[in-house]
Amino acid sequence: MSVQVPKGNLPVVLLKEGSTENKGREAQKNNIAAAKIIAEIVHSSLGPRGMDKMLVDSLGDVTITNDGATILKEIDVQHPAAKMLVEISKTTDSEVGDGTTSAVILAGALLENAESLINQDVHPTVIVDGYRKAQKKALQFLKDIAEEVTANDKSILMKIAKTSMQTKLVKKESEHLAELIVKAVVSVAEKNTGAFTVDQDDIKVEKKAGGSMKDSLLVEGIVLDKEVVHGGMPKKITSAKIALINTALEIDKTEFDAKINISNPQQMKTFLDEENRMLKNMVDKVIGSGANVLLCQKGIDDMAQHYLARAGILSVRRVKESDMTKLAKATGARIVTNLDDLFEKDLGAANLVEERKIEEDRWVFVEECKNPKSVTLLLRGGSQRVVDEVERSVHDALMVVKDVMENPSIVAGGGAPETFAATRLRNWAKSLEGREQLAVEKFADSLEAIPLTLSENAGMDPIDTLTNLRSKQLKGEKWTGVDVMKAKVGNMKSSEIIEPLAVKNQIVSAATEAACMILRIDDVIAIAKSAGPPGGEAGGMGGMPGMGGMGGMGGMPGMGGMGDMGMDM
Repeated sequence: MSVQVPKGNLPVVLLKEGSTENKGREAQKNNIAAAKIIAEIVHSSLGPRGMDKMLVDSLGDVTITNDGATILKEIDVQHPAAKMLVEISKTTDSEVGDGTTSAVILAGALLENAESLINQDVHPTVIVDGYRKAQKKALQFLKDIAEEVTANDKSILMKIAKTSMQTKLVKKESEHLAELIVKAVVSVAEKNTGAFTVDQDDIKVEKKAGGSMKDSLLVEGIVLDKEVVHGGMPKKITSAKIALINTALEIDKTEFDAKINISNPQQMKTFLDEENRMLKNMVDKVIGSGANVLLCQKGIDDMAQHYLARAGILSVRRVKESDMTKLAKATGARIVTNLDDLFEKDLGAANLVEERKIEEDRWVFVEECKNPKSVTLLLRGGSQRVVDEVERSVHDALMVVKDVMENPSIVAGGGAPETFAATRLRNWAKSLEGREQLAVEKFADSLEAIPLTLSENAGMDPIDTLTNLRSKQLKGEKWTGVDVMKAKVGNMKSSEIIEPLAVKNQIVSAATEAACMILRIDDVIAIAKSAGPPGGEAGGMGGMPGMGGMGGMGGMPGMGGMGDMGMDM
């Protein structure tokens, strides 16, 4: 049966004018190319010999770093597929803290190797299935190579922290900083049913430019970036009894309009005296509890400050809520919301509360707490850029120490576990039938992108390094990796380069998931932006190629720019 098509029939228009669609190979090529570019950006910053990036934002603020997650966050990537790689670096950073660059490089390598299979007409779904099986096996091999350690073994934790900082600007001071970090994490760790849990928020990190990295210190208590409210108050108190108050020491203003008719000055004085008496009552409650330090989350009236100063109570106002929680953990105090409930048993203790001048600011130190479950790392550095990078490095090191305490398994660094898993995967691939075997072999090749990049960044010959590594791994030397500092292949365990198993697992899982997601896309439909008012553009998600700017609500087909009250342009 034939169908008659009327002459001059118009084509069917489904998408809005100006929309674009990429299909099949074209879409895959485009996505893979974008992901490869992202991997290429961070490629040179992997490892102890990796280079730093200088990032300048639209306001001219400069960031100098080699932390993968920070680089990708700062450069504000617009391509939709590339954004997925930025996301895996962010999740790796928040989950395990380290390995952000490795995750992106591995994802890039997986996609690059998949592309060569796609060009040989292997279907992307077959590649995805092969990759998923390979990921499962790789995680199993990593578990086989890992060694169990004692969760609170300080020497192991020190090595873990130092390894994390070897790749950063703080390498020279890694010994000093690692000691502070391990002390901090061990002191806030909680033990429940034999396992440790560490809450990252219990470690407050304060940074201040000035001095050098050597001047960084661990305060067994909390540092507040506030000053004492009144000049007449003591600036230093030993054997402090600390009251934490979550209410204002001020007279509440009435909710409704109140008029007071005063016929003579005496009445005015009585009214003011009454206000002062109420404030004095509040201060008396604080004095009555036996407190000699008052930390208040809200405001303190001038008159109340005067009475507190007279009583010799060191007071700080407008302390952040997060700091109040940390102070309660550090000093053992209870946060009181009503002054009538303030008793001696609610007070916290610290051996020393003192206001100190740090550069041009005055900060209050609550330190020498007996058994603080919250501590502060005060980081110093020669300039603001340096101290910012020190903070990023310390964050990564804190996270890896936390990872090992919560999951006490370690592997060697220097690309040793990746090469081990790759070697095992190749043997296992031979037992598979069909085209999945090719995908598993490509997965193994991708894992070796990590040691390959490390050797490239160290100025070593990548081919010689890889062949040397493979032969030693096949001989059963499972701890063999790229010793970047000595620029040779060697035993990483004896070089004390060790990393948490949790980080390796996260890198493999996150990279595989991102690569599989991108490989499964065969159609990219980008809807055109509406020509809304100029203001609509700025508020939008703007800049994504061919994606609608949210500010102008122009993203939805058939919707006009909101600027013209819904009229189609």
